[in-house]
Amino acid sequence: MVKSKDRVSSTGLTSSEIKLLKALKSPEGVQGFLDRTSYNTKPIYLSPREVLRHKRAHCMDGALFAAAALEQLGFRPQVMDLRARRDDDHVIAVYKQHGRYGAVSASNFSGLRFREPAYKSLRELAMSFFELYFNVAREKTLREYSVLLDLRRFNYLNWRVDSKQLDDLVAALDSSRHFNLISPAIERGLCRVDERSLQAGLLGAAKAGLYKPK
Repeated sequence: MVKSKDRVSSTGLTSSEIKLLKALKSPEGVQGFLDRTSYNTKPIYLSPREVLRHKRAHCMDGALFAAAALEQLGFRPQVMDLRARRDDDHVIAVYKQHGRYGAVSASNFSGLRFREPAYKSLRELAMSFFELYFNVAREKTLREYSVLLDLRRFNYLNWRVDSKQLDDLVAALDSSRHFNLISPAIERGLCRVDERSLQAGLLGAAKAGLYKPK
């Protein structure tokens, strides 16, 4: 991916890489790129440069890639954590247009990806994932959402191009302030997802990457 004559920007990305990211043109275009990538089933983190190179990403990889791409399109590079119970957490890149929030993400579940910029608050955005956030046992699992994490705070980690220190970034996101989405009473009364919705959510899923609740 890195060519010998490429100029390196202050972000660490080369001129060729920046050209590829800008060619995506819009949040929808960034999502399209992620939808064309394979789901990363390995327990490792890939930097945006590595996602470009290998065309593979799980949700954290995808969120970082989307943040880096959106940054080149004039948006802030920021991510939000969606915390689940008896399931994997989900990380999304958040962007804002016309005063409303939207999201770009990679997911093994078909319903946990793109969101139009139609949500007034981060809570509204997080709740848009609630009904479609479930595990293979048909349990609705989303419980919390985090504050936005501006990734420019972590430029010293070279997160756009280097995966070696991404564990530190992930730890910072996990330890950031989270807010409950539902009360214990609501949680106790949750219905299981119907079979048709389960199959729709699993459409195209990489089975090796599915969380298997005990």
